[in-house]
Amino acid sequence: MFARGAAVALYQPQWGQVRNMATLKDITRRLKSIKNIQKITKSMKMVSAAKYARAERELKPARVYGTGALALYEKAEIKAPEDKKKHLLIGVSSDRGLCGAIHTSIAKTLKNEITNLSNAGKEVMVVGVGDKIRGLLQRTHGNYLLLTFKEVGRRPPSFGDASVIASELLNSGYEFDEGSVIYNRFRSVISYKTDEKPIFSLETVAGSESLSIYDDIDADVLRNYQEFTLANILYYSLKESTTSEQSARMTAMDNASKNASEMIDKLTLTFNRTRQAVITKELIEIISGAAALD
Repeated sequence: MFARGAAVALYQPQWGQVRNMATLKDITRRLKSIKNIQKITKSMKMVSAAKYARAERELKPARVYGTGALALYEKAEIKAPEDKKKHLLIGVSSDRGLCGAIHTSIAKTLKNEITNLSNAGKEVMVVGVGDKIRGLLQRTHGNYLLLTFKEVGRRPPSFGDASVIASELLNSGYEFDEGSVIYNRFRSVISYKTDEKPIFSLETVAGSESLSIYDDIDADVLRNYQEFTLANILYYSLKESTTSEQSARMTAMDNASKNASEMIDKLTLTFNRTRQAVITKELIEIISGAAALD
């Protein structure tokens, strides 16, 4: 009876030892995994920093395009009549993530605009630029999507990209009266703001009473200018969004690398404490066994 009890007593420390050793293996595995993730986040930060520098450099001339494109709307004080019902929203995002709340802020603004315009009796349709915005709207607001564009954000946007989007929009058959382009406006490396720029249809611009300040404008000239203005506003919005995205991704990867360093330090401390506890327990077992033999 006593011999059986002693056997059980000797068996318990062995289970404890196996459990501690497994814990050390788990900690080692987690440390290795986090270190690998940290290497990835540091590499992504460096890539984003290079892309951000280029995007910021290209943003300055793009802003000139955007400001000039809106000059006609501002000078002529163009507004759609109250009885016009068709409203178009263009949300500018990209296909890539790991950049904080860049895409969700656009989706949130779009959803709020859809709700407000629908409550006001407007017919609303949405054009999504980037696969991320499509994914965020598909489940709850998929019936509002008119067009979606992929392959956005994989390379620096060009005026040709904006022209393709504008051309597809104008050829979609949806005759909107007015609308807005919703994008993230770059402010600084750590800051951006979700903003919007107005767009109008050719009929709305041609029917504006204030357009008379430009004397008589040929219909073909006005149509070409209107198409060019839409492409310019889209180009400007793409450049702003790209710069904001790269700066946000650079910041996010920097924060991820710092968090990984903190986790590595904590896990290293836990590993050392656990290892010390295992060694101490083994020493106690050896001493206890030697004392029992004596």
